[in-house]
Amino acid sequence: MNPYLHLVRAPAALTVLGDTVAGAAARGGAWRGGAALGGARGAGGGLRGRRLLLPAASVALYWSGMALNDWADRRLDAVERPERPIPSGRVSPDRALAVAGGLAALGLGLAAVAGGPRALATATALAGAVCAYDTVLKDTPAGPLAMAACRGLDVLLGAPPGGVRDALPAASVLAAHTLGVTALSRGEVRGTSPAVARAVLAGTAATAVAAGARGWRSAVGAAVYAALVGRAQLAVVRSGGGAAEVRAATAAGVHGMVPLQAALAAHGSWRSALAVACALPPARRLGRTVGPT
Repeated sequence: MNPYLHLVRAPAALTVLGDTVAGAAARGGAWRGGAALGGARGAGGGLRGRRLLLPAASVALYWSGMALNDWADRRLDAVERPERPIPSGRVSPDRALAVAGGLAALGLGLAAVAGGPRALATATALAGAVCAYDTVLKDTPAGPLAMAACRGLDVLLGAPPGGVRDALPAASVLAAHTLGVTALSRGEVRGTSPAVARAVLAGTAATAVAAGARGWRSAVGAAVYAALVGRAQLAVVRSGGGAAEVRAATAAGVHGMVPLQAALAAHGSWRSALAVACALPPARRLGRTVGPT
């Protein structure tokens, strides 16, 4: 497969499409009587018209972050993951950096077209947070918090004008999940401690409760999320923090973004939730070819 698809973890983009949909649902759905995706009614701020480009902006910024991640980790990957595109020689460091910069510019441009100055400002903050995580914060205690902030900002990118406050609960839920997945992912090579594994599993349970408390449709999505992510994390706990189990749980955590987004979007529109949920099967299937982490 094209090494650039591996560089940006192309199929994992399916797990970010629902971020802006969840952000839009907070204002464009149940509280204003509209649908969160395509043709919201009344004063809702759903994704319609040019705002339908916001998920594409999220994808471009996500891919940019993945390429920048591999550029920043190229020396470590030469030891721990030599099969990756840069250490294997399939993509040069300069080209990887150019891909990261080009995708970041594309994401910012799409955000500006889709949502104007406010969306551009949010996308710029997101791009800055991604860059800070990849190049400075990843291996520090602030690393998981920085990654959580990236996901929260991506949700807020979907908030309509004047609806950022309404989108904060959804952003917080997805950020909390991201915090746990990122903290757990630090043990992909050498394993993690049982205490970290138990804490992350408890956080997943709390996240599922928070996401499912918005009605029965949201509860369905939250149950799928809890089953997919919780089962993999429970295996980590039972193994005592084994590296193989951590890698499987990290992949499940990335894919678990989708039902979690669907649970949050269902609060505004079941059609939006269903559209988001449809990304899960191909994301998991393609993730067997191109790993999401």
